[in-house]
Amino acid sequence: MNFNDSQLSAIQHKDGPMLVLAGPGSGKTATLVERTKNLIVKHGVSPSNILVITFTKAAANEMKLRFQKEMEQENGVQCHGTAQVTFGTFHAIFFMILKLAYHYNSSNIITDETKYQAMRELIHRYGLEYRDENELMSGIFGEISMIKNARIPLEHFYSSQCGGDVFRKIYAEYEAFLKTHRLIDFDDMLTLTFDLFKERPDILSAWQKKYQYILVDEFQDINQIQYDIVRMMAAPEHNLFMVGDDDQSIYRFRGSKPEIMLHVPKDYPEVKQIQLDVNYRCPKAVVDASQKLIAHNKERFAKKVVAWENTSKGRCEAVAHESAAQATDVVRFQQFNNQREEILFIIKEIEMRLQKGYNLSDIAILFRTNMQPRFLMEQLMAYNVDFKTRDQIPNLYDHWIAKDIRAYIDIARGSRARKDFLMILNKPKRYIGRDSLCESQVAFDEWEKMYDEQPWIAERIEKLHYDIKMLEKMAPYAAINYIRHGIGYDDYITEYAQYRNLNKEDLFDVLDELQASAKGFNNYQAWELHIQEYTEELREKAKKKQENPNAVTLATMHSAKGLEFKSVFIIDANQGTMPYKKAVLDKDIEEERRLFYVGMTRAISDLTICAVKELHNKSAEVSQFVAEAGLGIEERKEK
Repeated sequence: MNFNDSQLSAIQHKDGPMLVLAGPGSGKTATLVERTKNLIVKHGVSPSNILVITFTKAAANEMKLRFQKEMEQENGVQCHGTAQVTFGTFHAIFFMILKLAYHYNSSNIITDETKYQAMRELIHRYGLEYRDENELMSGIFGEISMIKNARIPLEHFYSSQCGGDVFRKIYAEYEAFLKTHRLIDFDDMLTLTFDLFKERPDILSAWQKKYQYILVDEFQDINQIQYDIVRMMAAPEHNLFMVGDDDQSIYRFRGSKPEIMLHVPKDYPEVKQIQLDVNYRCPKAVVDASQKLIAHNKERFAKKVVAWENTSKGRCEAVAHESAAQATDVVRFQQFNNQREEILFIIKEIEMRLQKGYNLSDIAILFRTNMQPRFLMEQLMAYNVDFKTRDQIPNLYDHWIAKDIRAYIDIARGSRARKDFLMILNKPKRYIGRDSLCESQVAFDEWEKMYDEQPWIAERIEKLHYDIKMLEKMAPYAAINYIRHGIGYDDYITEYAQYRNLNKEDLFDVLDELQASAKGFNNYQAWELHIQEYTEELREKAKKKQENPNAVTLATMHSAKGLEFKSVFIIDANQGTMPYKKAVLDKDIEEERRLFYVGMTRAISDLTICAVKELHNKSAEVSQFVAEAGLGIEERKEK
């Protein structure tokens, strides 16, 4: 393989710390593999003294295979001892250290089943209220993980899930449960290794001698405790080779943040810094637009990136590269009146590409959150376009809010089942006791009689009866609107979010999406049939996820990182979605911009960014990122 000058500078580096700024499509994996080979072949480093750390098991395996192949080509046969190079994830490496120190084995790693059962008991013990138990448990575990990975003092952390005091008690009892049963979770693999190295300098010294050269891939994704441990292991020689791109740091919610990478020159004043400045993946138009966008971030290393077609070697192949997308501009921005127009446009574009010889697997549709693609998936199903999802896409109709709304509608359709009434009894608050619903079937007149001595409660039951009669006559869309504003379900959501310290906008997103899904259906029966068919198709898609590799990829921008596709479509590039409405602080906006940058730079041949004028029956502004990338309707018309 031919390497450019900056890649060769990184490959030939031997001793001391080096920071390699490796942007999208810059050949970072090849550079890492070649540098590992170079240490052995050119400098005589023992393979057993080299550690290569990645963030996923798949990446570690891929890098190991590429390295072994390179060594075979170098020597004709696999070089003796090259298998002794250690490739692994942070968790795998640290668990290996703990196994030797504490004689742990796989049975000491807590299973998800045991973990969630322990948390379920704690939630019940402290009487926490919730609508979705799994959602609450995931939220609490996420905060526990944040504390451990960012090494935040427990007394300085305020939980958004259950308040400070209760959270501290739950945290302490969960930790006690682990200790009592000699169990560790994945975060403990980090904290216990850190503590071990702090308390046992002799053990740390042994590992420092074992791994004299440490290479870290995707360094921008490192969190504080991982960085602290790696620094300890790399001392005193500091042969630390860090490869990453601060512009692709998009996991702040996991404790990763670009500040760690940005502070490396302060932590290692002697560090050598190299930028892999050629993008071999994206055409010039994509590179230029993405560079314009990311330049708006202030907290970053300054970079100058060029497309390969800008280099003398790349110009010839650029001709073939452009011909693959000759029916389209390489980078386009399109604005539509609504999501229906947006999706139908993309389906038509997919058909055009198939006619030109593309495979479905050459195409990706990217979005900001996993709640967005419901309508997209419905339309792809309707037009028989095969797709696969990178994320766990939740079924909107399984959400507890959807179940509440459907309970109201089921009652309007004639259900008098006690379980349906219990779902909506005090949503909004009516101060009606659950024990007033004694029978399996509910009769309004009998129910009202129970409150003869409390007429104000009877009036509320009478009002509910009136509301149900109103709903009987409505189409699904109007019914949901009436439940939200006429009955007061939105007020309930606001109160619930405040009580649970949740962001109410996330819950209103579910309501808006649900209401949008009901548009166009004239009666409840048609909507319900649609829900059942969609749910069944979603279930079938999940079963066949691995069976059909030739399918359009649907992915959030987070899960698209590291992937590449000939054609990339970004949908709903609107303010409030991109950047996401919860992003208020400058550092949050910069993270959202990095996320958009990641989405843009997945494109090999062409990139289409789409926005809508109306989202969930509300006017929507085009994302600021579109203009920042030098795109927009005005500029497109001039072309």
